[in-house]
Amino acid sequence: MIIIAFLAFYVAFNLGANDVANAMGTSVGSKAITLKQAIIIAGILEFTGAVLFGHGVTETLGTKIANPELFTTTPQTLLLGMVTVLIAAGIWLQIATSRGLPVSSSHAVVGAIAGFTWVALGIEAIDWSSIGLITIGWILTPVISGIVAAFFYSLIQRWILAQPHPVAQLQEWIPWLSTILITIFGVIVLPTLTQPLTNYLIKKVGLNIPTHDIPIFTGAAAAIGLTLYSWKKLQDNQKSFSQSPIPNPVESLFARFQLLSACFVAFAHGSNDVGNAIAPLAVISYINQTGSVPINGLTIPIWIMILGGLGIVAGLAIWGQKVIATIGENIISLQPSSGFCAELATAATILLASRFGLPVSTSHALVGGVVGIGLVQNLKSIKFQTLQGIASAWVITVPISAIISATIFSIIRMILN
Repeated sequence: MIIIAFLAFYVAFNLGANDVANAMGTSVGSKAITLKQAIIIAGILEFTGAVLFGHGVTETLGTKIANPELFTTTPQTLLLGMVTVLIAAGIWLQIATSRGLPVSSSHAVVGAIAGFTWVALGIEAIDWSSIGLITIGWILTPVISGIVAAFFYSLIQRWILAQPHPVAQLQEWIPWLSTILITIFGVIVLPTLTQPLTNYLIKKVGLNIPTHDIPIFTGAAAAIGLTLYSWKKLQDNQKSFSQSPIPNPVESLFARFQLLSACFVAFAHGSNDVGNAIAPLAVISYINQTGSVPINGLTIPIWIMILGGLGIVAGLAIWGQKVIATIGENIISLQPSSGFCAELATAATILLASRFGLPVSTSHALVGGVVGIGLVQNLKSIKFQTLQGIASAWVITVPISAIISATIFSIIRMILN
């Protein structure tokens, strides 16, 4: 089990070097935060997002791609297959990271699961309806993120950046930007986090809170709180514009907002993509403990969550610079105002997907957001050669991961037999 845990750490390491790096790329590229700050943010919030909000995606990957019921008589075959998934996904993510390509760990894991399942039980054993739903999510993710980013950046450009006195205009917009930022987070995330308390109040205290009203209440309360906080923060920092490493005072203030949006992206990424590293390990652990396959749900032990979080942070710190450069510098030139919009759109899109248990791609969302910004700024500002390389990597990830997984599974099964 120690060797298998090391393999999961290996996948998480490469996931951190690739997926977390591209999640932090816009913030580092716009100089809103340093690489050291990005590592600290990722270390805290990736882990928090994984533990508090990542179970749905982990369960989807662990039980919905390969139908566990088909392995009820041969649980060791599923165990061997999940070991193969860890090896195949880790290898492909390492190859992509070495070339600075922001590929999707979701693509790699889904492809690897489909690859070994095909060899083990045949093509009919793959749950094509789940893969179809996930694929639709992959396609829609950059589109939705791009539209949201373009919409917010258009508003900021029209009502702040293009105004005669942008600093004064931004000061008036601070409460509204804060409200938008925290409401998105509150409406999507807080209902899940507060559900245990709500259930307790309903069952023990007799307090009747309509479930559909919880997102409204929690989002509104959080929005009001951050609005008051941000207004005070503005007053405290109003004299410090000249000391910022970003010479433009408007962009200097937007850098503070991008720090918040970077936190949201890290949390969102942890909630969705950590499952790519730990889902196979969770299935293996379940089979080892029970001797059966997880049909009625998958419990994820806390040590597996911790292992995934540590691997992700290590990968970002040691090997994440190449992908950060691709996202943050090589698609369009980013400023904190545009980076903030791209990250806001990314976080909203990914958190919404996590709420429905869909393993979508943070890479897709962030690239879509950056391209949406570029379309608003100037079509010529987009470096289409970089996008072509990224898109090619996206397309080939699933089949390559499937082929690697199928090959490794065949070899291991031949050796064991």
